[in-house]
Amino acid sequence: MKTVTSTLSAPQAIRSPNFIFHESFQQPNAERLYAGQDAEVVEDYTVGHMPDEVTRATAKRMHYMAWRMRQAADGRERKRWQRRYFTMRDRIVLGNRKLVYRAVSRRLSASPVADDMVGDCQIVLIQAVAAYNPWLGIRFSTYAFTCLMRALSRLSQRHSTDWLARSLPLEVLPAGEPRDHGSDKEIPSGLLHLDEYLQENHRLLSSREKKVLKRRFCLADDSESGTLEQVGRELGLSKERVRQVQATAISKLRKALVAGTASS
Repeated sequence: MKTVTSTLSAPQAIRSPNFIFHESFQQPNAERLYAGQDAEVVEDYTVGHMPDEVTRATAKRMHYMAWRMRQAADGRERKRWQRRYFTMRDRIVLGNRKLVYRAVSRRLSASPVADDMVGDCQIVLIQAVAAYNPWLGIRFSTYAFTCLMRALSRLSQRHSTDWLARSLPLEVLPAGEPRDHGSDKEIPSGLLHLDEYLQENHRLLSSREKKVLKRRFCLADDSESGTLEQVGRELGLSKERVRQVQATAISKLRKALVAGTASS
């Protein structure tokens, strides 16, 4: 059997998703096989894990429905196949979402950014579902888990530079970690020097950069540390934008602190 990956353009107002074409799509019984009533009956795997054979069969139907969406003659028919495509795709994602937690647990079980990684890996899982070729005989769990572990390797490297404790000298923050809001330990002199840059009247950082650092690393007396997503919701920013603002602020602080150390 021959499979071909097809990258599609957007017909009219509805964009047809990429799909993997299989020759069986053009057989007379294709619709009954892939989109018939019996094919639509799939057990609910939102709680338990979806077996690989069920995932493979559902993925075949998903690609068939994307192909039919591409072939649709009018907008109403196209929307109907689009709904069915996303129904199949979402079933696979929900039925295999435990792979995300398994991958994050194996790669970053004790990491403070594990929760952020779970959100990022959900996107990776959706992409893996869309790209998976169910006709190659490869188990989806193996394919998706490999995609997740590779993505986590890249994401962890990016996150490793995302924490203030890893971007500033160790004498600035004790033990290389953000300070504990309820800690009774003596505050190092380096941290007092850092607090000068977080004052409202200091011009090194913008107001937004100060807010992000204070919330992310618990640098205000009345605040608790927050994840990228939490801080983003508070400031009306995307998680990626918060990460960019944080990285810029850390870079400015690092240069200022290094310069201050050299001059003292």
